[in-house]
Amino acid sequence: MNEFFRRFSHAASNVVGSSWAFLIAVIVIATWAVSGPIFNFSDTWQLIINTGTTIITFLMVFLIQNTQNRDAKAIHLKLDELLKAVEGARNNLIDLEDMADEELEELQQEFQRVRKKYDLDNQNDKDEVKIKKKPKREARVKKQHNNSGTKETIKTT
Repeated sequence: MNEFFRRFSHAASNVVGSSWAFLIAVIVIATWAVSGPIFNFSDTWQLIINTGTTIITFLMVFLIQNTQNRDAKAIHLKLDELLKAVEGARNNLIDLEDMADEELEELQQEFQRVRKKYDLDNQNDKDEVKIKKKPKREARVKKQHNNSGTKETIKTT
């Protein structure tokens, strides 16, 4: 059952996410709207579109959730593989998505401290570079005559 649903949801998400599916939906809505005067904008006429959109929306929620779950799982596995492969990386970050919310919060705060320290260190490095740089010499301007007798300005340092 799971394999069938996986295949179905993958194929269906490709179809309903296409420009053709959007075009078909626009045509259905336009046809429904144009048919309003024919049916005197009756309750049945309104019920048809309400029922149809409710059913489609209900089914699409499960389809979208399945697709997002699979994508998230694939991304997590790829990141876990990268963490495993990089020397010096903290392997305790593998399966991070399974940590308790409190542990994730602590880790987030740790990374915020690291980022702030990194930003401060980078700012200090930039300040040191500015101090070490020598001021640029002012450019001197030379005026010369070319073959046609007009003046050209050449800047030299």
